[in-house]
Amino acid sequence: MRRNGGTTVRVVIVGAGEVGRAIAANLDDSHDVVIVDRDGDVVEELTYSLDVLALEGDGTELETLREADVERADLVIACTDSDESNVVVCGATKTVSDAFTIARVRRRTLLETWEGSQGAFGVDFMVCTDLLTAQTIFRISGLPSSQDVDTFVGGLVRMAEFEIDADSPIVDTTVEEADCYDSLTFAAIFRDDDMIVARGDAVLRAGDRVVVIGSADSVSDFAQDVVPVASDDADEVVIVGASEIGFQAAREFEDHGYRPRLIERDHDRAREVAEALPDTLVMESDATDADFLAREHVDEADVVIAALDGDEKNLLVSLLAKRLGVDRTVAVIENLEYAELFETVGVDVAINPREETAEEIVRFTRAGRTEKVAMLEHDRAEVIEFEVAPDSVLAGETIVDATTHLPDRVVIGAISRAGELVTPRGGTVIEPGDHVVVFVDAAVLDEVVEAI
Repeated sequence: MRRNGGTTVRVVIVGAGEVGRAIAANLDDSHDVVIVDRDGDVVEELTYSLDVLALEGDGTELETLREADVERADLVIACTDSDESNVVVCGATKTVSDAFTIARVRRRTLLETWEGSQGAFGVDFMVCTDLLTAQTIFRISGLPSSQDVDTFVGGLVRMAEFEIDADSPIVDTTVEEADCYDSLTFAAIFRDDDMIVARGDAVLRAGDRVVVIGSADSVSDFAQDVVPVASDDADEVVIVGASEIGFQAAREFEDHGYRPRLIERDHDRAREVAEALPDTLVMESDATDADFLAREHVDEADVVIAALDGDEKNLLVSLLAKRLGVDRTVAVIENLEYAELFETVGVDVAINPREETAEEIVRFTRAGRTEKVAMLEHDRAEVIEFEVAPDSVLAGETIVDATTHLPDRVVIGAISRAGELVTPRGGTVIEPGDHVVVFVDAAVLDEVVEAI
């Protein structure tokens, strides 16, 4: 992404829905942000709630884009609820600007068309909401008790967030006592509304959400200790709803060697997905029918994924699955405000497609400084990956000394050196060329990114 010789990056966002708002809120402190939306009431509200220039208008029109001064933009993000409009915004932008363009779409077929045409439509990068959500569902489903999972350094490093159950053997132990893994770093503890850096004397309590960073094996071992009776793999997967997300999730599981079951009420849609998913058992039924669920032994599933079109339906299905005895439920939610409610009443993980999309797009705003970004706890904290430059303040420093150059509430979680994982300890020296994975409180993120 082009930058203006060290000056603030100018970002134009078209569409002020949940995705646009989330991106703008993440960038307004450190970027020059312009946000465009057709709804005058939304524009007025954004003017007072965020440090952005909010404009009322249609982003598919050149006149509106010129009003947003798109000619001087470094990055244009089209994230309205219309796939076609987002593509048009990017194409129109390219006629008057050399800005890097990002289009958010829902249809995977459109993504595949773009990928097969070497960046057509004037789109430099395309983000497919449904595919991203399906990939997140797959990552989270593979680890018992995980709230969030992501990988860094090409899969060498894994980050995961776990909720500690009252029956877990690590309840009431200190981080130092629980830290018995070959290559794992305890990064942080979320307790109610508080975030605690995971120092050695920090005590793990029931209900805490703990973030760990390390090798895939060590994170899996920790998962087994958090929930020792659970299997490491979700062998029996039931997906409820052949929505586009449900369909993509089933295909994601198939691609990794699973044979999921998928329940769909609509006859035509069930037939369509059954033909497209050779390794998925598609069952035509109403998933809210408790007798059907019991008859098909859904209670034996390791995870039930609710991917119907409607938050209320997904909540009902998840609670029915819990009542039948399913250990783990994952629900797709469209309304981000419901996330905490879902998890409070017993849904293990609630995934919001728009939040996943915003996270994917935000990492592009850090091009040249960070390699990857993962947001935690609805952007209360982030885990970032970056390559250490020769002139970095961290180069040649031990972990102990390196942390003096960084704000508080930052934890160095893992280091990759020439393709090998290095577990960071106090005396570990950070070398130029290392890939470092760091946990950062969102409140000091901009300061950290500038420092590295």
